[in-house]
Amino acid sequence: MRSHLLNDTTAEQYRRSVTDGVERVAAKLAATDRPFTGVSVDALSPRIDEIDLDQPLHDTTAVLDELEDVYLRDAIYFHHPRYLAHLNCPVVIPAVLGEAVLSAVNSSLDTWDQSAGGTLIERKLIDWTNERIGLGPAADGVFTSGGSQSNLQALLLAREESKTDSLAKLRIFASEVSHFSVKKSAKLLGLGQDAVVSIPVDHDKRMQTVALARELERCKEAGLVPMAVVATAGTTDFGSIDPLPEIAELCGQFGTWMHVDAAYGCGLLASVKHRDRIDGIERADSVTVDYHKSFFQPVSSSAVLVRDAATLRHATYHAEYLNPRRMVQERIPNQVDKSLQTTRRFDALKLWMTLRTMGADGIGQLFDEVCELAREGWKLLAADPRYDVVVEPSLSTLVFRYIPAAVTDPAEIDRANLYARKALFASGDAIVAGTKVGGRHYLKFTLLNPETQASDIAAVLDLIAGHAEQYLGESLDRAS
Repeated sequence: MRSHLLNDTTAEQYRRSVTDGVERVAAKLAATDRPFTGVSVDALSPRIDEIDLDQPLHDTTAVLDELEDVYLRDAIYFHHPRYLAHLNCPVVIPAVLGEAVLSAVNSSLDTWDQSAGGTLIERKLIDWTNERIGLGPAADGVFTSGGSQSNLQALLLAREESKTDSLAKLRIFASEVSHFSVKKSAKLLGLGQDAVVSIPVDHDKRMQTVALARELERCKEAGLVPMAVVATAGTTDFGSIDPLPEIAELCGQFGTWMHVDAAYGCGLLASVKHRDRIDGIERADSVTVDYHKSFFQPVSSSAVLVRDAATLRHATYHAEYLNPRRMVQERIPNQVDKSLQTTRRFDALKLWMTLRTMGADGIGQLFDEVCELAREGWKLLAADPRYDVVVEPSLSTLVFRYIPAAVTDPAEIDRANLYARKALFASGDAIVAGTKVGGRHYLKFTLLNPETQASDIAAVLDLIAGHAEQYLGESLDRAS
């Protein structure tokens, strides 16, 4: 079994095996003509269930053959221009190359003696991101597994900086369309169920700062502690960006930690045209970024950034076997001192390879393209009498609803939209997401693929309408 260990004696076997895998994936990418085969759970489950994991195949070629049947053939392919559903981006080749390198070398980014140069590369990328944000010379941060972990760590720091012994008094303020991880983080941090105060949004799905000011004042008057305000730069459902400068003013006035969840909108940090849409982010105390959303990186590649590096001490724990206190005195850089994780992948390498190959402008141009595409899509929807579109896009998300001319029952329209989404997914021709607005079912395009064209959007809208009309026709037949 030692023949399967990656080392100096198996380097050639490694080269052959990985090349075989890469060639198969490349062939699959080249031949994929739709984002999904439409396979059902009931059809795929038996194929996986029948595999006996205690009976190995002993040969990677045979394993790849099997993988074709149980995974590659029916995978969801985000690179296809008609994958329009969630915040999943196609990935750039330099980042995929970085993924191959980091997986093989397998550095762990917790301590210097497990990563060496990897530690310095991650720190350099944190500094680069902080400069893009404008957090100042005392800023720092660390890579994380994703936006949820970044939000959790940011709110942990805010909780500790609030300097109160009564967790029941702490309050977090976030818009009603903020990410669910805010409430989840509050629970994990031991705060009460009422800890997260939901702030209403305006017509453009942006936090209403008048309402925020009112709730902050009410909090103070009740003897409670405004622990943090979470502003969102790119909501999951709408891509909306909260008014960051006004929120920063209120946070300063009330002495409240300002966290900006820019997991989605962080692509604007590299934007050539639209960087001003997140003006005010530089006044945050902490920021979440997901490079694996709008920097076109493979999952996972994310970070939490902080204005004051000293606040990261709240995540520090010294273990004698890992990062004893003497290492701080010896100025040995251990990233575990800043992280909620211990063992951690060298995900920063993917962004490093991307920047060194494409440059920030190259990333920004791609993100600008999908933002412009969303504008085109909004115009198509606004001009199409079959659809109601919710808001003009701030980033690259469109939320809309099929409205049949001859049906007025909102519940029946809900069912038609739900059916259309499900039928479209089952066909494999395109994939769209869904959400609720005002209690009603809507559909959602999340546009993160520069290869998607307005013609793709128009074609998918026709497919949706066709499925919805089929459902309504069958519904009428059943009713009669």
